[in-house]
Amino acid sequence: MGPRLRDTRGRMLRDMRISVTDRCNFRCVYCMPKEIFGRDYDFMPQQLLLSFEEIVRVAKAGVAHGVHKLRLTGGEPLLRRDIETLIAMLAELRTPEGEKLDIALTTNGSALAHKAQALRDAGLNRVTVSVDSLDDATFRAMNDIDFPLQRVLDGIRVATEVGFDAIKINTVVKRGVNEDDVLPIAEHFRGTGATVRFIEFMDVGTTNGWNLDQVVPSAEIIERIGAVHPLEALRPAYRGETATRWRYLDGSGEIGAISSVTAPFCGNCTRARISADGKLFTCLFASRGHDLRALLRGGCTDAELEAAIAGIWETRDDRYSELRSSNTPTERIEMSYIGG
Repeated sequence: MGPRLRDTRGRMLRDMRISVTDRCNFRCVYCMPKEIFGRDYDFMPQQLLLSFEEIVRVAKAGVAHGVHKLRLTGGEPLLRRDIETLIAMLAELRTPEGEKLDIALTTNGSALAHKAQALRDAGLNRVTVSVDSLDDATFRAMNDIDFPLQRVLDGIRVATEVGFDAIKINTVVKRGVNEDDVLPIAEHFRGTGATVRFIEFMDVGTTNGWNLDQVVPSAEIIERIGAVHPLEALRPAYRGETATRWRYLDGSGEIGAISSVTAPFCGNCTRARISADGKLFTCLFASRGHDLRALLRGGCTDAELEAAIAGIWETRDDRYSELRSSNTPTERIEMSYIGG
């Protein structure tokens, strides 16, 4: 393998998270609160979104620099019409060594039962589903559109039936809202082959009303589960893995914890994020991005696009979570825009 891109802190470019739409049918209180993203909210018109062909060009340029993992996000990516066509196009890409890419997708699960087979057939490798509570009333309150839990669980079941065998469950834990769901969620998916990842409530954007008092530390979550089902820590599967991993001692699978507030992992962050309108962000908590769409629509060559990405990454020095304080930027991009 030849030289890889490194930023000013020696971090390689390994993962690319691509938002395909800024729209979502949920109004989760920690991401798209209804009082901000109401009926009259002005989402991007279709012509401002990257086309599938433009997305593939950006992904291909990333792959030339060492990216081998793509994750499609949103908003809610399954709202993007013909998303399976994009997946099939991305599945044709190869690394410089001739290897296939690892293509994943994060979804709220609302359309997963309907889409799972087409996604699998198109070449999607893995799927991650958000489940913040196993209490239907709490689940409906957190998505804030009264969407029933069972339809998401049905989507997970169908995804398993069509052959997705490494499903991940994302659970954002917010103090005073759903911390009592931690053990029930762990127990529901324990032994099923799915891996639950408990995520600390983060200060992404400026509209979710984040407060440190609402953060449930990952250490508390692991302790709560481990007191009932003994756990042991596992080594990271690869450098830059966002979740710390824990194995059930009885062999019933594993869980993960994403601790960007209490145990930042900026030092190993290998992720670039592409917004739905083609801006490259080098940090989840960034306040500005770099406009790749202008280059694409200005007629740039593939070599010029690769050079632009290299120039952005090689000057990257982001480490927001390590520096989180009153001195950090007050204006940050919203999670629904950047894709989480």
